[in-house]
Amino acid sequence: MDLNHPQNNFNLQSQDFGKDFVFGVSTAAYQIEGAHNIHDKGASIWDHFTSKKGNIFNNHHGQIACDFYNKFEADILLMKSMNIKHFRFSLSWSRIIPNGTGDVSTTGIDYYNRVIDFCLECGITPWVTLYHWDLPQVLQNKGGWTNRAIVSWFENYVNVCATHFGDRVKNWMVLNEPMVFTGAGYFLGVHAPGNRGLKNFLPAIHHAVLCQASGGSILRALVDNAFIGTTFSCSQITPYRNTPRDVLAAKKADALLNRLFIEPSLGLGYPTEYVPVLNRIERYIQPEDVKNMIFDYDFIGVQNYTREMVTHSYFVPYLQAKIVKASKRHVKTTLMDWEVYPPSIYHMIKQFNAYKGVKKIIITENGAAFPDMVSSGQIHDTERLNYLQSHLRQVYKAKNDGLNVEGYFVWTFTDNFEWAEGYHPRFGLVYTDFKTQERIVKSSGKWYQGFLKN
Repeated sequence: MDLNHPQNNFNLQSQDFGKDFVFGVSTAAYQIEGAHNIHDKGASIWDHFTSKKGNIFNNHHGQIACDFYNKFEADILLMKSMNIKHFRFSLSWSRIIPNGTGDVSTTGIDYYNRVIDFCLECGITPWVTLYHWDLPQVLQNKGGWTNRAIVSWFENYVNVCATHFGDRVKNWMVLNEPMVFTGAGYFLGVHAPGNRGLKNFLPAIHHAVLCQASGGSILRALVDNAFIGTTFSCSQITPYRNTPRDVLAAKKADALLNRLFIEPSLGLGYPTEYVPVLNRIERYIQPEDVKNMIFDYDFIGVQNYTREMVTHSYFVPYLQAKIVKASKRHVKTTLMDWEVYPPSIYHMIKQFNAYKGVKKIIITENGAAFPDMVSSGQIHDTERLNYLQSHLRQVYKAKNDGLNVEGYFVWTFTDNFEWAEGYHPRFGLVYTDFKTQERIVKSSGKWYQGFLKN
């Protein structure tokens, strides 16, 4: 079956997006590396959080995950065979600086040097995320993102990474989805470190905003010809009903979920007009912070999977707005109960493109989890294939409409540890058998291979 044949109603090829458009795959250290206590690696908040029963689906953990730590050469060679030329991965802070601050691990540095060098040897460009949620536990014991000292801790970490890897790595992302790691980890408590409440959420927001700017500034100073961005989770927010209350609820949700971290970096401050409780962040703002929150990024990473429909609710504190689950709306969904709604990615490209200070947009994550069945050694994941193709059509439409989108990374390369959901949802182009560590390229991966061929 030719998955790119016109009968499948997808005639685009990678070259149709232009010679400078970047296609790749995205991953994250804790989700794939395993080797949680190899050599002198310190524990991260996810090592600690997953050790407590009940936090993760079926008490799964990332101690082995995809064993990328030991299998990186085979996985990178597989990428090469699939014509993937751009690989986004993150660095583990606790592998590089086991105690969070202080002594740098020579084995940790050596490991990432080997990963970077092998990527380059295989003709694959590394795109490095500095922070993808795995804070050293020793720093969490001191308050983690609620402690203003994290700004200096993070600056030290960025200095180490830029100094050791900046001669070869030119594409950098400072933070991955700060709204998620502060909201889920410091307000709702469903992600590591499992903290709850405004007293944790508000300082974590502000310190993350400061870190995303200071991290960018350090990279700019230390890495020649650096291409610097940061990434934001975002979804098109639509009112559930066309009523004044639901319209207002959607504006509140959009301010919190889509605007909270981009606008301070552009010098626009926090979006307090729709979320007045954010005014309480003022108690954490020091005189120089307003200018120190600003950084001129080369690109913004947009990470989109779905849209959300929002309704007014008296019972939701601070926001009076709640998301109506996709399963309640009787629409096509993924295994995560996220609506399959391709126009959302176009909408978010357009929304971020409208900011005066945004130079370029790269889709740094887009993908879907569906039930994958192995049959005669193959996985025919038609739903994922349709999802990726329909979203790429929207990206192509955005580019043709003059919106400045310059790249697209699939989440993800191999099935991996998906945070609170454990190993249940599979997002990969490549199937992982977590018992044997066997890899099987899915139909979606074979299609992507053909799509990238030229």
